[in-house]
Amino acid sequence: MTLNRRTFLGTGVAAAATLSAPMVRAQGRPRVVVIGGGAGGATAARYIAKDSEGAIDVTLIEPSRTYFTCFFSNLYLGGFRTLESLAHTYAKLATDYGINVVHDWATGVDRDAKTVALAGGGSVPYDKLVISPGIDFVDGSVPGWDISAQGVMPHAYKAGTQTALLKAQIEAMPQGGVFVMVAPPNPYRCPPGPYERISMVAHYLKANNPTAKIIVADPKEQYSKQALFEEGWQKHYPGMVERLGPDFGGGNVSVDPGAMTVDIDGEVVKADAVNVIPAQKAGHICEVAGLTDGNWAPVDGHSMVSRLDPEIYILGDASAQGDMPKSGFSANSQAKVAAMAVRGALTGSRVFPAKFSNTCWSLIATDDGVKVGAAYEPTEEKIASVSSFVSQTGEDAAMRKATYEESLGWYSGITSDMFG
Repeated sequence: MTLNRRTFLGTGVAAAATLSAPMVRAQGRPRVVVIGGGAGGATAARYIAKDSEGAIDVTLIEPSRTYFTCFFSNLYLGGFRTLESLAHTYAKLATDYGINVVHDWATGVDRDAKTVALAGGGSVPYDKLVISPGIDFVDGSVPGWDISAQGVMPHAYKAGTQTALLKAQIEAMPQGGVFVMVAPPNPYRCPPGPYERISMVAHYLKANNPTAKIIVADPKEQYSKQALFEEGWQKHYPGMVERLGPDFGGGNVSVDPGAMTVDIDGEVVKADAVNVIPAQKAGHICEVAGLTDGNWAPVDGHSMVSRLDPEIYILGDASAQGDMPKSGFSANSQAKVAAMAVRGALTGSRVFPAKFSNTCWSLIATDDGVKVGAAYEPTEEKIASVSSFVSQTGEDAAMRKATYEESLGWYSGITSDMFG
C-alpha cells in the first residue's frame, strides 16, 4: 500500500497555551500526564485530548521546545533533507487540542502520591501516567566513550545538535579520510538506522570525497535488511564500505576520543570522524521511577500498561513489549492503543482489541528506497508478529523509487499525527 498523509492518518487502532509551569487541575476532570514529546508521547497526548473531547485534562512534559525527528535524520547527513525539515513544535497541541505543554525535565515519579517532579521545581499530579522517554545509553558499553565524549565522537542517535555535529565532521574530513562507525548491539532504536546512515555518509562522500573510506565495527552477526544494504553498497559505493562483524573483531572495540582512534580487536585505526552508537536502555525516567526490569520497561501488550504499575503506560523505544522493533512507527502505533486504553479507563468509553503495525524505510542512494515491516497482535506474554514483508534484492528502479516516495508520504503523515 502506498502511504500518503491521508491514508497514514487513517491507520491506527484508536478510532491552551504553552506553559512554563503546570496548570491547576480542571474541576472534576481526570488528569493524564505524558512524559516525552516524541512519536509515542506526542501522539498519545493528542489522541487522548482529541478523542476525549475535553473530558480529560492532558499535560505533556517535554524539555525541548523544538523536536527534531530521529527518523529521517540520516537523510540530512546524505544531503536529501535540511535540518529544519526535521524540526517540529508543540504549538498546535496546545492551541488546537487544549493540551498543557510544560517545557521542563521530568526528574522523578512518586507512584504512591501519583505525581511527577519537575527539574524547575514543583510537581504535576496524575490519575494516569504515560511515559515515552525514548532511549539513554548504557554506561561503559564502548570502552573509552561516555556521554562527555559526544562532542568529539557524536552518537547522533538523538536528533538535533548531535546530527548537525556529525554532518559537520563528515564535511570536514580530508580527501581520502576515514569515517568509522561503532555500531550498537541488539536491541536498539531503529534496527536499520546505522546502515542507512552508512549509506547516506557514503552518498555524501562519493560526491565530495570519493577516495574516503568507511569502516563499520559491528558486534552483531546479522542486522536488519542486511542483504539489501550490502547489495546497495556494492552497486552504488563499490570499495568504499568495509564492515567488520564479530568474526573480524567488531565486537571487541574501544575508542580514544582525544587521539581520534578506534581500536578494533587490537588494530588501532586513526579516524577523521567517528560515530559511536553505544548500547541502549530505556530513558532514565523509567529507571528513576522503578519501572525497568534490566535495561527496558516491561509492559502488557494489550494496552501498553506497565507490568510494574497499573496506573502507568510505557511506549516506544523504552518498552520491553516483544517482537516490535524500536521505531517511530512502532511508538506511534503503540500510542494509539495506549490512548484508547487510558480513555476507556477514565471515561468508560469503548476499548477495542489492540492491533499494531510498523514499517521501517531506508534510503540507500538517490531514489533507491527499501523497507521492512510487519503487523502485530498482543498475547499474554508479548506483542507478537503475525505477518511481515521486506523489499527484495534485485528490484527494479521504479519499485525502489516508489518505495522512497512512499516513505515521504509516511513522514508527512506521522508528523501530522504527532503534532496536529
